[in-house]
Amino acid sequence: MSLREKSLFMAMELSNKNWKLAFGDGSRERYRSIEARNEEALVREVGKAKEKLGLAADAPVVCCYEAGRDGFWIDRMLKKHGYKNHVMDPASIEVARRSRTRKTDRLDAEKLLDLLMRTELWGQRKAFSAVRVPTEEQESQLRVHRERERLVKERTGHRARLKSLFVLHGFEVGDPARVPVDRVHDWEGKPLPSALVEELKREQERLRLVEAQLKGLEKQQTAALTQAPTLALKKAQKLCRLKAVGPQSGWVLSHECFAWRTFANRKHLGSFVGLTGTPFDSGETLREQGISKAGNRRVRAAMIELAWSWVRWQPQSALTHWFMDRYVRGGTSRSKRKGIVALARKLLVALWKFVEQDLVPEGALLRA
Repeated sequence: MSLREKSLFMAMELSNKNWKLAFGDGSRERYRSIEARNEEALVREVGKAKEKLGLAADAPVVCCYEAGRDGFWIDRMLKKHGYKNHVMDPASIEVARRSRTRKTDRLDAEKLLDLLMRTELWGQRKAFSAVRVPTEEQESQLRVHRERERLVKERTGHRARLKSLFVLHGFEVGDPARVPVDRVHDWEGKPLPSALVEELKREQERLRLVEAQLKGLEKQQTAALTQAPTLALKKAQKLCRLKAVGPQSGWVLSHECFAWRTFANRKHLGSFVGLTGTPFDSGETLREQGISKAGNRRVRAAMIELAWSWVRWQPQSALTHWFMDRYVRGGTSRSKRKGIVALARKLLVALWKFVEQDLVPEGALLRA
């Protein structure tokens, strides 16, 4: 019996209140809507779909949904029931190029079902890209540095807000969290309005809270890196042996990239981070549009920052010499900015080889 005759295909279009389900067997389709996050209703509809489409009760179920806000618990729930599931990368899903297109949950579910069957029935491997699903433990390990990233943004916002309020009345400060606002005077030497003083105090309280939480998180990271009980922390600790790689860079690269993802080659690694080129070659037109920026933004940002740090702290390395000879000597500031992206891509590959194969980048220094 062929796969077409024995399998049920299901695509799920998720929303906050309802889930649209699209079922198919290769020749017929069925659409249903259920309450969001209702596991019993989902399993019940799968059974009804098998019955209506003439499939056996024990027929395999192959399903898919788009990666998004709901995360990966749905994947684990589907696999608990024995279903084969694909978590689709939303950026890889085909879209019509018309100026105006119809969009409904049913049409979206129908599109996902079509892509799923094209992959499973006809073997079109490039119909969509699937997201690598982490385990629950691996997913929980991502929380620390992502929370720190959010807190750093909050701290920047609070500091900027405080400085703006002070400058608004002709008073410039260095550290806005430590200024005694009761003693601040405006440009004429008059006390600040009471409403403004209260607002400044509340803003300072929020800033001090964020700074305390940041300090606590960083202390937690330092202790974890010292003990390194997990594979991700061991790889982060190893990265930090290289001069220029700090604890935050090592932590992000390990947890987001090297700890639980595998890469076939350097092109696979570069495309995951979004540091690969996007050429436009059509007819007589040939130009480079820059990097794709289609990958992990956290790793990409960390690598750009780390590339500048590498040039400073690893001046004798082969990568630094390559960057200086090609982009700095006789170049412009624009060429340096372009070159640092190329260096970040090469450095990422070098760090990957260092973590996986113990190959120290040529000329690089290790910390004692």
